[in-house]
Amino acid sequence: MSNVHLVDHPLVQHKLTLMRRKEASTNSFRRLLNEISMLMAYEVTRDMAMQDIEIETPLETMNAKVIDGKKVVLVSILRAGTGILDGMLSVVPGARVGHIGLYRDPKTLTAVEYYFKMPGEMGERDCIVVDPMLATGNSAVAAVERLKELNPKSIKFVCLLTCPEGIRNMQAAHPDVPIYTAAIDRELNSHGYILPGLGDAGDRIFGTK
Repeated sequence: MSNVHLVDHPLVQHKLTLMRRKEASTNSFRRLLNEISMLMAYEVTRDMAMQDIEIETPLETMNAKVIDGKKVVLVSILRAGTGILDGMLSVVPGARVGHIGLYRDPKTLTAVEYYFKMPGEMGERDCIVVDPMLATGNSAVAAVERLKELNPKSIKFVCLLTCPEGIRNMQAAHPDVPIYTAAIDRELNSHGYILPGLGDAGDRIFGTK
């Protein structure tokens, strides 16, 4: 479990519990995911590089630190990654956004790419890949592998839930990519769903089931 960061802040854990409940409405699930994403963004961006700029306060001129948000790329794995993306953009509004379209083949559980769009000059950017679930890990592995073709400065992976199988798969393929998660659940079932989990994140975000 090296290079795995568990965000166990009480507010995050409380909101995650509310999301897990099967009676949670689409509206409340979406709102809670947005709130958790904002809270997790604080941990994920803790080591972001800063620079000094000169500003004027009402009293005098001073040098103060700012983040260069344009050097950060939030990469959403479609479709469910949108739920985390929105919350993180609230905290880092200057970030660029990339999208990777992947779907999981229901028979093989492997990831199939259908869309890939990133900002330019990726070699100068730090990437934060977002997807609510790191289950089998196949989609995350494929997304990071594709990103590495563009040689970004760094890559982090952020999810709401994961499990030992997903972590093992991700770390075997990309041991250099840190994983940030709000929970490490027990296991996967035979259909590739996390247990106890919270169901299909995409369906619960968009109300499609």
